[in-house]
Amino acid sequence: MQPLLQKIRDFNAERDWQQFHSPKNLAMALMVEVAELGEHFQWLTEEQSRELRPEQLCEVQDEIGDAVILLLNLADKLGIDPLKAADGKLEKNRRKYPADAARGKADKYHKYAH
Repeated sequence: MQPLLQKIRDFNAERDWQQFHSPKNLAMALMVEVAELGEHFQWLTEEQSRELRPEQLCEVQDEIGDAVILLLNLADKLGIDPLKAADGKLEKNRRKYPADAARGKADKYHKYAH
């Protein structure tokens, strides 16, 4: 992850873009990129969304790349390790969604409260 993060930092520095990368701006840009990702699936059936044509898959890959770059930029600005954040959130979700209660269900976590 660190080599990629350094490439992103270098890319931004070469263009003097750090001045635009406030946490607010990065969060807003991330929302836009995720919406662009969603556009690729908007009118597809469930099956179509699982079987993208190669050109569709390439476009989706680019949108995922944009989202990851922005997410890493945001995490970097805030001093958050995204892998630790994901690991910590996964552990919280394990407690909120016990496997024996949530298996095969898509209910919200409060449905599993003991």
